[in-house]
Amino acid sequence: MRLRTQILLLQVVIIIVSLAAGFGIVVHRVDADTRTEYGHRAEAIAETVASDTDVRAGAAAQSAARRAGRPATQEELAAAPLQRQAVAITQRTGVLFVVIADDAGYRIAHPDPSQLGAPLSTDPSTALGGDVELTQQRGTLGDSVRAKAPVLGPDGTVVGLVSVGISTETVAEAARRTLLLLAGLAALALAVGIVGSGLLARRWRRLTLGLEPEEMAELIREQNAVLHSGSEGVIAIDAKGIVRVINDRARELLGVTAEAGTPLADLGLTERVSGVVATPTETPVAAAVNERVVLVASRRVHRGETDLGTVLTAVDRTDVEALTRELDSVQAMSSALRAQRHESANRVHVVAGLLRDGRTDEAIAYLDEIAGRAGVLPVSGLDSLDEPHLKAFVSAKAARARERGVVLRVGADTALVGVLTHPVDTTTLVGNLLDNAIDAAADGDEPREVEIDVLRDGDDLAIIVTDSGPGFTVEDPFVEGVSTRTDPTVPGGRGLGLVIARQVARGHGGEVTVVERGGPGADEPTTVMATLPQGVLDDAT
Repeated sequence: MRLRTQILLLQVVIIIVSLAAGFGIVVHRVDADTRTEYGHRAEAIAETVASDTDVRAGAAAQSAARRAGRPATQEELAAAPLQRQAVAITQRTGVLFVVIADDAGYRIAHPDPSQLGAPLSTDPSTALGGDVELTQQRGTLGDSVRAKAPVLGPDGTVVGLVSVGISTETVAEAARRTLLLLAGLAALALAVGIVGSGLLARRWRRLTLGLEPEEMAELIREQNAVLHSGSEGVIAIDAKGIVRVINDRARELLGVTAEAGTPLADLGLTERVSGVVATPTETPVAAAVNERVVLVASRRVHRGETDLGTVLTAVDRTDVEALTRELDSVQAMSSALRAQRHESANRVHVVAGLLRDGRTDEAIAYLDEIAGRAGVLPVSGLDSLDEPHLKAFVSAKAARARERGVVLRVGADTALVGVLTHPVDTTTLVGNLLDNAIDAAADGDEPREVEIDVLRDGDDLAIIVTDSGPGFTVEDPFVEGVSTRTDPTVPGGRGLGLVIARQVARGHGGEVTVVERGGPGADEPTTVMATLPQGVLDDAT
């Protein structure tokens, strides 16, 4: 039996038992209270009749006649005003009887005329002693709740009594009517309780998604095992936008410090990550968070027709980015070496051809020309960049620029001597700036040019890149995901070049800023400057 069914049945049983116990107590109280109420009613009628002037005078006269040895006959009593008055009161009040007796206990008024002049069937001593008596007795008219009140003469002596009785059947009928009303209310309470229990069981089923306690316990164990043992960051947001689950990895990757139960808007996510939550996408999106680069994705979760909310996952890409930077540096140097090898091979082929043709003088002249131009590099101004990493890297980027139809040159203000303090990070920074500039220049009009200036101020490094492209068309080019190009081969998409460049610069206390936005009508070309404090050292060798 399912737990919600057990709870429903238990609640119904509790309601029934509680109502039954309460109803039993009420039944006992209702019967006793009804008898008491009708007894007081009979008492009030008896005292009212006993205080009536005509009743007092009639009772006094009959008592005096009996004491004189001349009691009234049955016919005289039946025709007396006292009899008519007693019958009228009985009819008006609806009681069983109103009996009036003299001070000797003989009836002088009775609903049954045949009983006139006969002694009372019950003991009248209490009432004739001057006290009111309230009892339940059986008389000539049957069982009744009756009250006896003394009738006082003008001098205050007891001259008779008035007995008023209400049938026990009348009392029982009144009790039954009250009990039926209470039974109806109890049945209504039982029905409301059962309906409420059913609604509670239904809500329980909706809140637990139909799962039993054992299933929920197993689900929690599995959830803890999955959430806290994996390398992915996970944040679960319910349909109302409240964060319900945050694992430790998510806190580390996304810089979250808020506790579960916090609204999504107060979680402190970056704008790019918040956008992924607002518009669920299963395609990973790259985002820069503090010093990390992460891939984030989200998806809506449903169970049946119930919307459970959104799950955001985050994967660390920082290590991959670091390896990519190192690989870019190696590839740049490899490209430079391949270019030099290719150029050297071409020269050797020329010399070999001249010698095979017996044109020794021309071969010697060619070698003299090569020797005279030794150190002349294919990138204009590259000879002023006397740093091995940047020289090789810029030479390789020049080859890529040529493939795009862009001329890359080193500015005349460049004068760098020394070695980079952080070669990988610096080449990553320079590479992102050059890639953006080359792509922008390739989209512009002729002449398509990119210029880089590398300046040294003590140990500080400044890198300035200008291009002839169409300029920045967005308000803030450092916003994550902003790009005019798409590349499905890049995990998480493009739009992180300048973001990563700024992230690298800030990681060493520097900055990347847009000096000139460029574009049509601008006086200066698009210019971006990066600074790296303590970025270069004197060559110790």
